[in-house]
Amino acid sequence: MEVGIVGKPNVGKSTFFRALSLKDAEIANFPFTTIKPNVGVGYVRTECGCTSFGVECTPKNSLCVGGNRFVPVKLIDVAGLVPGAHEGKGLGNQFLDDLRRADVLIHVVDISGETNEKGESTKGYDPAEDVSFLKDEIDHWFCQILERNWSKITSKVRHSSRDLIDELTLHMAGLGITESHVTEAMKKADLDSGCGWGGNDLMDFAVELRKTSKPLLVAGNKIDLDEGNFKRLRDEYDIIPVCSEAELALRQAHASGVISYIPGDCEFELLKEIPDKQMKALEYMRESILGVYGSTGVQQCLNRAVFDLLEMIVVYPVENENKLSDKDGNILPDALLLPKESSAIDLAYRIHSDIGDRFIGAIDCKTKMKVGRDHKLINGDVIKIITGR
Repeated sequence: MEVGIVGKPNVGKSTFFRALSLKDAEIANFPFTTIKPNVGVGYVRTECGCTSFGVECTPKNSLCVGGNRFVPVKLIDVAGLVPGAHEGKGLGNQFLDDLRRADVLIHVVDISGETNEKGESTKGYDPAEDVSFLKDEIDHWFCQILERNWSKITSKVRHSSRDLIDELTLHMAGLGITESHVTEAMKKADLDSGCGWGGNDLMDFAVELRKTSKPLLVAGNKIDLDEGNFKRLRDEYDIIPVCSEAELALRQAHASGVISYIPGDCEFELLKEIPDKQMKALEYMRESILGVYGSTGVQQCLNRAVFDLLEMIVVYPVENENKLSDKDGNILPDALLLPKESSAIDLAYRIHSDIGDRFIGAIDCKTKMKVGRDHKLINGDVIKIITGR
């Protein structure tokens, strides 16, 4: 699972990307060993399983801060985009190559309207234009791929036993598109599995395919400079008010020991005396950002993308159902992100293919009951997998 951060130049995308990454956190058994320049790690926040059981956890693959478990996810800082990216304009080719790897998109826009479509300083620009042109770029990109391959696809379907859904999935798989994405997009576009598509059918299908395979939410950045755009657009688009600069400043102040701050909180605690200038800046963030919007919005964007748009849940696998530990005694050591509706057998295979192959049952540590392979998991479950020899 990869979260793409997209946006045109000078909207604060880099600051947003930096603010999401807890770079100073030291995590044993780090899940992503090779981090390229345009790839980072962010952390979704959820209530830790330790709060339900009243135990002190010892995480290995994640962090627990004040009863909040921070679970790592891969972030892709997608190359800056401008209108015409699908035609190769700007960094179009790099933008689309980066984009193909993302499962969900967070589109950072300047909600204040002070940067135009090229990222140049201006006044009165409508940020709704940015939301529209990003969607248009992806739609046209998808449609171009379909148009280039349509004759080949339909020929295979007509002259062999191949199914249209199978062929479409095969040709779009490089974009992270699955059979379920294709099936859902065809249904929403009201298209059948025959080859008689015509008119705007390919574009209609491309639009629905983008919606299902690359769900998107908008980070309305620079909310502190906004003069009404957020209020005007929030009902039409899925926009979260964001101040990336404030989030980055708060995380840096926490890292330096000036404040105690948990990402996503509506408050922070001052830990030591600081110069008046820094104090005024912190008070401004407390009153004008946290006090008005309830948070800086950065953590909320990542949480919404992963838990709401991708519908993921967090599950804790353990080896000892009584101590809630692994073989080394670490309590609730791992927090794994799984798709909603995952079953016990899905968890077993996520841990290791050998464990999945040898699965004979599982124990729900909350109820102490044995469950079968098809038992549906819910967010916060603590599960012991039982295996045979």
